[in-house]
Amino acid sequence: MALEFTELEVISDDYFVANNNEAQDIYFTTSAALDLFQNKKKGLWERPDGGKKIDVPLSYDGAEGGFYSRTSTLSSDDRESINMAHFHWKHAYGNATIYRTDELENAGEFAEVKLVTQRLNTAQKTVTKHLATQLYSSATDTANELTGLLSLTSSSTSVAFGGIAEADLVAADLTTPWAGKLTTTTEALSLKVIRTLASSCKIGDGPGGKPDYGFLTEALFNILSGILQPQQRFTENKEVRAGFLNLVFEGKTFLADDYCPSGTLILINSAHFGFAVHTRGFFVRTSWMDMLGSNIPAKTLKIFWDGNMIVNNRKAHARHTNLS
Repeated sequence: MALEFTELEVISDDYFVANNNEAQDIYFTTSAALDLFQNKKKGLWERPDGGKKIDVPLSYDGAEGGFYSRTSTLSSDDRESINMAHFHWKHAYGNATIYRTDELENAGEFAEVKLVTQRLNTAQKTVTKHLATQLYSSATDTANELTGLLSLTSSSTSVAFGGIAEADLVAADLTTPWAGKLTTTTEALSLKVIRTLASSCKIGDGPGGKPDYGFLTEALFNILSGILQPQQRFTENKEVRAGFLNLVFEGKTFLADDYCPSGTLILINSAHFGFAVHTRGFFVRTSWMDMLGSNIPAKTLKIFWDGNMIVNNRKAHARHTNLS
């Protein structure tokens, strides 16, 4: 006998792997970056409940000021120094469908529970895989995919990121604080290369002034591990769990991520990077629906994720390609 909808809902409520609509660790272990910034909520973490876009305020310039003498004329002019990045909502889903024939073949309470939970788990993993892949995308603001790390670190001065192009935001000293930091030099990975890349996205000498996380391929991770001397190498950062190996060097935690593009190292400053996920869009499921209206003997539901990657200081991050 096929499962009644009430039975499906009860099983789904009990076995849907989410706690108060927050996904569990298992669904982020496909990507080190996704695990860190979504599961562990490192860096910026916003839960907006609506809006046409996700608004992130940013400060890019100082006010009028300087040294003066008793006869100096002091400026009272206001200098525009606050702007707003606008990130589009991005939407992902996973589908779970149970055909009537499958229900009939899985007779018995245990088999029925196993059938439902397998479909739910697969749907959640599907959403996560799409997020992990698109976290490294070069998608534009208006594309369906995440405005990813390759977009963040693009060297284009005319393509908007967060609604702002590099050339559109100029400080009083003529610097461009919304510049994407990209190095394309073909060279071997070395400590000098890492230090140079970190300096390229330095925003200050104090705490939080340089990137604190690096994501790279497993091949580059292994090269870095071989470079570091035993007394310099640390493979345990307590913030990094879920089975991800990590190296800590000069205040930066490096992690291998299978979704990172080949030959690429990306440095992230977690004080200026993170995610915004809708209050009703963090791995939430619909009720089961009957597909007989479409002449299909099955029941189906959707699992939704709604949000985007967000940044409040673009030049605090950097990417190096063509590494070996």
